[in-house]
Amino acid sequence: MKTLRQAKIGETVKVVKLHGEGAIKRRIMDMGITKGVEIYVRKVAPLGDPIEVMVRGYELSLRKADAEMIETE
Repeated sequence: MKTLRQAKIGETVKVVKLHGEGAIKRRIMDMGITKGVEIYVRKVAPLGDPIEVMVRGYELSLRKADAEMIETE
């Protein structure tokens, strides 16, 4: 299982599954991250938090903990 947190800068990954419960999962889905969507990793902060990505044509910053819940291929 590979997560979004493990993706390298400049890599495009596809979402396979979202982990997490209730409100956390709902918040991730509300940001446009759903099964099958492609995510391009733009930047990663020096300590790895946050991660800046492009999803559905807009830029988004995610915390490490949130990126860990997004399973990719």
